Amino acid sequence: MLAAPDHRFVLSNLGRYTDVLRLRGGRSLTVRFLEPRDAETLLDYFRSLSQRSRYSRLMGAASELPPSELDKALHVGEGNRFAVVAEMKVDGVDTLVGEARYSFDAQSGESEFGLSIGDAWQGQGIGSALLANLECRASALGARMLFGETLRNNEPMIGLARKSGYMFGRAPDDWRLTRFDKVLHAAADIPCESWRQAARAGWPLYEDAPAR
Repeated sequence: MLAAPDHRFVLSNLGRYTDVLRLRGGRSLTVRFLEPRDAETLLDYFRSLSQRSRYSRLMGAASELPPSELDKALHVGEGNRFAVVAEMKVDGVDTLVGEARYSFDAQSGESEFGLSIGDAWQGQGIGSALLANLECRASALGARMLFGETLRNNEPMIGLARKSGYMFGRAPDDWRLTRFDKVLHAAADIPCESWRQAARAGWPLYEDAPAR
């Protein structure tokens, strides 16, 4: 049986789990946990998305990120839910170009995710880099599979998942959606060094983690 995670540990050490990824073309992408100071920036990001991109991410019509969803995103680690932002330097300023959330179900060993990339930043490899990083983060939690669900007409997300090696099937609860999933690396084989070390350390302080 899994012990409850120590949320104080998770919340007080967010900065330790920041990854700097190299994109094609040599640009750097920083992926880090969402922090309370990011609330307005995240709201502005969702407002800046095209109507279609926002609809696809939220799976419904909305002009901005609902307050309840913002609250969940800001409480990183609670209920085994996590949120990250992807940033790039633009004219010397850290600019939010993408975001993702993922959760972990210890009983099933599965992690669910959703992500978006700003319209102006699509097609530059950011989605692929962010998704690969999510796979490392989920593996470090003990997840054996990562999956997502999206609208059947969300071609950018479906294309990203297919290119990243995900298998497709029906979403069990909503005919409008398609599900895609991928078996993850065992902890010892996580390709991201920082998350391989985190898994060895038992992050985030789980006891009796499921055997891999």
